[in-house]
Amino acid sequence: PSRNALRIAADPPWLAHCSPWNISFAGCGFRSVYYLGAVTSILERAAHLVYGASKICGASSGCLVAAALTVGLPIGEKARKHHLSIFHPTFSLQRTVRNSLQEKLPADAHRRASGRLCVSLTRMSDGSNVLVSHFDSREELIQVLMCSCFFPVYCGLIPPSYRGQLYMDGALSNNMPLLEHPNTITMAPFCSESDISPKDGAWTAISVHCNNLNIQVTAGNVRRIYTSFLPPAPEVRVAQPYLTLFYPKTDSHFFQCLIHNIVPKLDSMF
Repeated sequence: PSRNALRIAADPPWLAHCSPWNISFAGCGFRSVYYLGAVTSILERAAHLVYGASKICGASSGCLVAAALTVGLPIGEKARKHHLSIFHPTFSLQRTVRNSLQEKLPADAHRRASGRLCVSLTRMSDGSNVLVSHFDSREELIQVLMCSCFFPVYCGLIPPSYRGQLYMDGALSNNMPLLEHPNTITMAPFCSESDISPKDGAWTAISVHCNNLNIQVTAGNVRRIYTSFLPPAPEVRVAQPYLTLFYPKTDSHFFQCLIHNIVPKLDSMF
């Protein structure tokens, strides 16, 4: 079917009868460009899946995607024009991330994000997980995002702070915020049990569960994890999201009902 045939009008009648749902993005380093293709496709075909979500969550690089969606940054336009900014493999980690956030976030970003964006942080003092959903200022929002993206040593030796405490990468304590909520739609760029994720050809019963993310042990995932830290050439990473397919993994009646009302068959999105 054509792209127009897959489009759904905003706020369809059945949406009012759905239970509230969340969307959660796993942290994945440079693999976050996977989300550009996935989110762009959803926004083009079923934007209410994103705009109707109660909370949009993220850990590490996943929180940047979540923040972009909650404050209204044009992810789809960026992907089509290849202006990937903080998602591009050539960015220089913390300093460039901060500069990009300072440039791109609107003045009222903290008000748009408060109550809807949920960011996973790991407290340095005891390693416990902290979920932040309210932001007093634009600068505080930027501080929280920087904390969630700080991978020790790889990003530097001095961790950023938020409200007087030091924090590090949220994926180190909770890589899938709000997973415990039954109506959370999970997304990860690894072959996993997440609702939306890539699929490897060979099935394996071996998986690793770490910090709320269950990843299958496959050759493809070994490569994906490796390129999370050492990304391939930019032109390869830019093109790859548009080759992504969607595979709903959950058996929940909620998610299957939601998908049934969005597109006739999820695999036909590409």
